[in-house]
Amino acid sequence: MNKDLTQLEEAIDYRFKDLSLLRHAMIHSSYQGEMQWKKEASNERLEFLGDAVLELCISDELYHKYPHEAEGELTRKRSSLVFEAALNVCAGDISLGEYIYLGKGEDMCGGRKKPSILSDAFEALIGAIYLDGGLESARRFIREHIVSDIDELELLKDGKTALQQYVQQMNDARLRYETEDFSGPQHNRVFKSKVFVNNTMISEGTGHSKKTAEQQAALVALKKLKADK
Repeated sequence: MNKDLTQLEEAIDYRFKDLSLLRHAMIHSSYQGEMQWKKEASNERLEFLGDAVLELCISDELYHKYPHEAEGELTRKRSSLVFEAALNVCAGDISLGEYIYLGKGEDMCGGRKKPSILSDAFEALIGAIYLDGGLESARRFIREHIVSDIDELELLKDGKTALQQYVQQMNDARLRYETEDFSGPQHNRVFKSKVFVNNTMISEGTGHSKKTAEQQAALVALKKLKADK
């Protein structure tokens, strides 16, 4: 339990009054189990709380940001911001994986880069900020680290659709993906996907599932095509 969490505080621009809450948010169940602590010592309860706070704050932000959008579109936008891949990106932006307490086995298996572990810890962090500083502190954190990147995070979920629509506007353009099992142990495989337009490779993406790898490749391709236009 010797991680310097003050560096994480600097990364998120929030100082905890009770630093034990931040430490609690970083304790993965594999570490709790290894230390033979009670189940509630892991960050799962904080994750549960953070998930609810996140959904409330995102709903409130979208309601005011898009005053003319229908309920269905607001729901779609919210789902694109609170799913695993989007939270994984947000966690990566603050190097959250470096601060998570993991069991030795989970750590050796690349747990610090697993989207599920990172997204859960990110929600636990939101829960800890909420308990420490109240709803406004949590709202400020969510606004700075999620809502500010709303357009890009939406593409993580709908990138393939957006790319398909963009390519359809190009004359006689054909879009295809080549996705393969790339590396890693059987329980933690990494897939690589390549995007081709008219047999020219445009981009690559990786992920722990074929879908995630293709979405990542589509996002990179869309950015590149728009930049080259």
